[in-house]
Amino acid sequence: VQRRILYAMYEEGFTPDKPYKKCANTVGYVLGKYHPHGDTSVYNALVRLAQTFNMKEVLIDGHGNFGSVDGDGAAAMRYTEAKLAPLALELLKDIEKDTVRWSYNYDDSRLEPDMLPGRFPNLLVNGASGIAVGLATNIPTHNLGECIDASVAVIDNPDITTSELMNIIKGPDFPTGGIILGGEQLKQAYETGKGKITIRAKTSFEPEKGDKTNIVITEFPYQVNKSALLQKIGELREKHKDILGGITDIRDESDRNGVRAVITCKKDVDAKKVFNFLYKYTDLQTTFGINMVAIANGKPLLMNLKQILSYYVNYQREVVLRRTKFDLKACDDRAHILEGLLIAIQNIDAVIKIIKTSAGTMEAKQRLMEKFAL
Repeated sequence: VQRRILYAMYEEGFTPDKPYKKCANTVGYVLGKYHPHGDTSVYNALVRLAQTFNMKEVLIDGHGNFGSVDGDGAAAMRYTEAKLAPLALELLKDIEKDTVRWSYNYDDSRLEPDMLPGRFPNLLVNGASGIAVGLATNIPTHNLGECIDASVAVIDNPDITTSELMNIIKGPDFPTGGIILGGEQLKQAYETGKGKITIRAKTSFEPEKGDKTNIVITEFPYQVNKSALLQKIGELREKHKDILGGITDIRDESDRNGVRAVITCKKDVDAKKVFNFLYKYTDLQTTFGINMVAIANGKPLLMNLKQILSYYVNYQREVVLRRTKFDLKACDDRAHILEGLLIAIQNIDAVIKIIKTSAGTMEAKQRLMEKFAL
């Protein structure tokens, strides 16, 4: 559905240099042309592609309420507007140059791409959670620059090891930030395709008036609902008064400049002890189970980091080869016409005479072909 949304928007011209278009408009195109399923499923997928807290690099530029990290839903599609983000054009680049395979849509009325040319490794950059056919997969998001550098390293040295690749891709890079405690588990995940990492919120201690201490949270673990987490801390304070009774205030100070949650502790309370308790019993520390299953050569496969990048590089070779063949054919066709025009110019008087003395277009064509071997 994501591929169909991006392609439909590209086909309809909802590109970054054009004005925003209503999401209901896009959903209608996708349903009518390529995806005969529920409009809610299409709109939910479109919304996710525009959410900065879910995608490492958004592929759709949304205008309006597209939900928040507090678990708020997006506004209805009749209110929101969207167009392709500049990076999405790199996924679709050269699609009109026969770079990918095409199949007929559900009613055989038009062709749709089986995949996108994908000029950057989007599977690693934006991750994936569950393949559409009900297969479990959980690929974390990564830094765009690191993924491209790693792809280049695989091109330069096809025998590069996963350990060497980990010097380029140090680990996942989540859109909501946080601190990753990876170590051996991360290495295992990148070498086998399966493993677990721990993500912690980014916190600091700030002094408050009256010798109080503030625990300030500026980054939350990936896919953690901020308001639900702060509510949970409030509930735990009532249950565990012996340890958390020293918390006097829990505030969400997030604004347009970024995320900021503040937990204020009384002056005689050991803030570090409170903090460690919260790590243990709340989502201030979560685990992310990496399970890198993807469709490779038409079959689902558990792949390590090196395999994913190798498949990507081989696919790009195919894309570049197909694009070059397309460009060559276009040049050959043009050269053929220019060669014919050169012959016509060199024999211009004879050509004009044949055209003038012919009864119609067909006869003129036939006579020119016989006379000049066109």
